[in-house]
Amino acid sequence: MEVQERIMDTAFGLFRQYGTRSITMDDIAERMGISKKTLYAHFTDKDDMVCQTITRFIAIVNEECITDRNKSKDAIEELFLVMEMLDRRLRNMNPVIMLDLQKFHSKAYQVFLDYQNNMLATMIRENMERGIKEGLYRPDLDIRILTQYRIHACMLCFQQELFPGTFDMNKVQRVLLENFLYGVASSKGYKLIEKYKQLSQNK
Repeated sequence: MEVQERIMDTAFGLFRQYGTRSITMDDIAERMGISKKTLYAHFTDKDDMVCQTITRFIAIVNEECITDRNKSKDAIEELFLVMEMLDRRLRNMNPVIMLDLQKFHSKAYQVFLDYQNNMLATMIRENMERGIKEGLYRPDLDIRILTQYRIHACMLCFQQELFPGTFDMNKVQRVLLENFLYGVASSKGYKLIEKYKQLSQNK
């Protein structure tokens, strides 16, 4: 692994645990046992590091979503695979990271918004189109409205005023996605949700 990638992995590990505001370049250098000079050889400043680190994380998540879609047997299994992936990726993540991006790292936050409004929106829309075609989702769905609804529902677990620290981010994400699925499912799809839920619980 290249030095820059190792720095981003270390930085993201700290950012996800403590948020970006409370982590300094000194903290990252100390954690890695390298000099700050080495950090600045790869990143212009902390803002640049945050932006590149978030861009990399989003790319990894997006790639895993595509992999899950390609290996899934149907639209509902695709979302269950994505749920499992998010369980791994969001585990122990401090929701304050999103607020920090919004307040202190406008470039990184814009990268996130671009992902949300383009790649994520496309993935959600295509999953609904697939589910309708497979007879697993209701044919009368308003895909345009539900895509917007689902995009913003994905972000609710980061909103501490709605789900303070007593809530588990992963559980919030799972409950919201399951309820979305039940809302869009046909009777055939409903039975399949129950099947995948059982399989997931037995893992």
